[in-house]
Amino acid sequence: MQPQVYRSGPCRQSGQDGYAGLMQAQQQPLEGRSGAPGRRSRGAGRGSQIIALLVFLGASALVAALGGLATANHVNGWYATADKAPWSPPNWVFGPVWTVLYTAMAVAAWLVWRSPADGSRTPKKRAALTAYGVQLVLNLLWTPVFFALYPVLGTPALWIAFVIIVALAVAVAVTVVLFGPISRTAGLLMLPYLSWIVFASSLNLWAALHN
Repeated sequence: MQPQVYRSGPCRQSGQDGYAGLMQAQQQPLEGRSGAPGRRSRGAGRGSQIIALLVFLGASALVAALGGLATANHVNGWYATADKAPWSPPNWVFGPVWTVLYTAMAVAAWLVWRSPADGSRTPKKRAALTAYGVQLVLNLLWTPVFFALYPVLGTPALWIAFVIIVALAVAVAVTVVLFGPISRTAGLLMLPYLSWIVFASSLNLWAALHN
């Protein structure tokens, strides 16, 4: 009787190869499909960022439009004959300057909004954007108080406007300080705006003292 020899090695190897091949075949479609949700999520992320940028730009545009309505009937009215500061620029300068500043501040706020958020950074972002909202409201208040209230209240309206613009300068300075650590670019974008507010404060003060 001859001993029986079991050649199980090749059979096991063949089975292992077949199983590995089956798993590889099953994984490939999954890997091919996994890229699609990733691309969709990235596309959705870009879409939300574009929408957010448009919202910030729209908020600035709204403030600018409301300010324009408040000044339309008064720039060529009482303000045309008012005693203005010797360093006051021509009226046509204000429109282009404000357009650039409103755009820059909107982009700055958007950069802060889109910056990566983590547990320690979220409260800082919230505080920074809150300060940005406060200064935007003060900006909106100043124009009608300065231009539209003067024919009604006279000089007291200019002093009220001066208090508002000083508060605005403080709010913008706080916004710059809060923006900087989150996004250096955002902080730098707000600096021209702060400089212009300080300059406009000097014009407001002169007007309050001499009208």
